[in-house]
Amino acid sequence: MVIKQLQLLVTSDVHGYIMPTTFRRTEETLGLAKAASLIEQLRHERPSILIDNGDLLQGSPLTYYHQQFHAHEPNPIIEVANALHYDLAVFGNHEFNYGLSFLNKSIQESHFPWLTGNIVFDDGTSFTIPYMIKEIEGVRIGIVGVTTHFVPIWEDPSHIEGIQFRQAFESAKKWLEHLHHHENVDVTVLCYHGGFSHNLTTGELLEADTGENEGYQMCKELDFDIFITGHQHRDICTKAFGKSIVQPGTKGVCVAAISLDVAMENGKVISIKHEPSLHYVDQHTPINKRVVNKIERVYSLTEKWLDEPIGQIEGNMLYEDAFDVRVNKHPYIEFIQHVQMEVTNAQISCTALFNDGPGGFPPQVTMRDIVTNYIYPNTLKVLCVSGRHIVEALEQSATYFTIKNETIAVSDSFIYPKHQPYNYDMWEGIEYVMDIHSPIGQRIIEVIYQGQPLDLTASYEVVMNNYRASGGGNFSYFADCPIIKDIQIDMTELIANYFRKNPIVQATCHQNWTIL
Repeated sequence: MVIKQLQLLVTSDVHGYIMPTTFRRTEETLGLAKAASLIEQLRHERPSILIDNGDLLQGSPLTYYHQQFHAHEPNPIIEVANALHYDLAVFGNHEFNYGLSFLNKSIQESHFPWLTGNIVFDDGTSFTIPYMIKEIEGVRIGIVGVTTHFVPIWEDPSHIEGIQFRQAFESAKKWLEHLHHHENVDVTVLCYHGGFSHNLTTGELLEADTGENEGYQMCKELDFDIFITGHQHRDICTKAFGKSIVQPGTKGVCVAAISLDVAMENGKVISIKHEPSLHYVDQHTPINKRVVNKIERVYSLTEKWLDEPIGQIEGNMLYEDAFDVRVNKHPYIEFIQHVQMEVTNAQISCTALFNDGPGGFPPQVTMRDIVTNYIYPNTLKVLCVSGRHIVEALEQSATYFTIKNETIAVSDSFIYPKHQPYNYDMWEGIEYVMDIHSPIGQRIIEVIYQGQPLDLTASYEVVMNNYRASGGGNFSYFADCPIIKDIQIDMTELIANYFRKNPIVQATCHQNWTIL
């Protein structure tokens, strides 16, 4: 008997973050350039297959800059992936954000195949290959790729014209069965750019079971060995239903590995053992020089572009005291609300102020100012929200405040065990009065919409970020609200696009709430 020791190495949701920075003038422990050093180290230990599980091509200022100004040149993210000798990639939902022409060019430049078992042309033929067989050390490994089929809900229809997204679970089932019956594989791997709606151990529902994240159902009901997931930006390393399961976060913070010990006798596999692990980059992880060489020019151009003026503010859109902004409003908040409302045509908007320090936009706004202020990779959703839920949301935000020494202050629950300034929302398109001296749950004493008291039984279209729309931050009722629109473009890009259309912005602040 011979034991073959192999492994799968996985990245997912890199979102174009190559260098160890989010472009806010600080070095951080992330990026594919650092992750590449871990990949090379792990490759020395065992023969390996390197997989990217989607959302590779879009999401960073560098990818935005390349697409806007140098899209005719080779895609730098693909050049990096080629240099690292990826064996395959799976489509993420964000791969389609720049349209099919851009994506097809990237596919053509790739030295590796892109897998999809559930994306087809209108005539039913596969967009790319649904699976691949990789044989290492005499072991045949079959790998199927599928993508969350919610892409048409989110994506601009012009970006996916001529293709269809079939149901991910059924497509995975079809191609896994094909592998078992026709390809004589020893190990089956399902790569799913999607995540989990249920707790893998208890089966407890974790989010609204919309069908977007079918990972739990796949693990429970389908026959395969290894499950590679993504989309949710979670760090998952576990085993369930006899399967090894990984999800390696986002922005290259870690590399997932699944070790395979395959026992063979007379050239046939008699047993397989597999174990998942996550390997994190840190401040001591070196930057891979081959990666830097591939991306050096476009990275330098991006850094230069980030400091070029992108828009102009007339008036003051800077603030020193974030708490004062949350109590008394500020032109910066009104600006963000206006961007959200213009992009979506919603009449009501809510947003948070993410930082506790000074912020806002200077008279000459650069792209770096945008990414420094808007620090999360949020997208936008427009929900159909009842008047009653709007009041409930206002009441929830009102718990941010308390009275200390006869003065309005931040409630301890928003400070400990961690600061949560992002869970206090301010609203635009309505007028409201909040009395912090009243008991929690009874603090909203007036809400006006278009000159009339808000109708608790009526429905209103409200734009908010995707985190809040999912119910995050103790706003669980939003998760059950119908989605009217889903804008799958990061807010940093939406703000930049707003300045391109409106190069001069007036700093205005119309007081629409009062805190007593």
